[in-house]
Amino acid sequence: MELRRIKRNGGFTLIELLIVIAIIGILASILIPNLLDAMQKAKQKRTVADMRLTGTAMFAWLTDQTGAAAAGAATTLVTMSDYKAITYANLRNLLIPLYMQEIPERDGWKTPFNFYLDPANPKAKQLMAIQSGGRDSSAPAATYSVTSFDPTDYDQDIVWTDGYFVRWPQK
Repeated sequence: MELRRIKRNGGFTLIELLIVIAIIGILASILIPNLLDAMQKAKQKRTVADMRLTGTAMFAWLTDQTGAAAAGAATTLVTMSDYKAITYANLRNLLIPLYMQEIPERDGWKTPFNFYLDPANPKAKQLMAIQSGGRDSSAPAATYSVTSFDPTDYDQDIVWTDGYFVRWPQK
């Protein structure tokens, strides 16, 4: 009689194991989407921070070239064809090591930034811009209206021009 009791109490029943697996599955289904969203938000924030730092270095270069720089033009529409593209290598030659130690080449989603700067014409009205295609790395838009977007829409482009963000994540 005592031998039977020891055998029955020696392990977990199938129902107990299934309940534990179900609880773990429920917890995972709650936590995994939140983890994925947090990872995308971190990439987005890194992209914005990199753009802000590079833009500040570009402004420091401009100040040295022209004596002073004005920022934050009052506009509601930005046309990217007004800006002259610059290669990453040429931007590095302008900004490193005097204004930055290293320029981020890629955004948080590992897609190359689009840089715009016209070193030959530092007094141009539309002089400098940085563009990220967002998570979907879509082709850059031709024009942008100046506005924020929902920070959970990771496919939106993030654009910095002439001292201010044209497209940025914000609620």
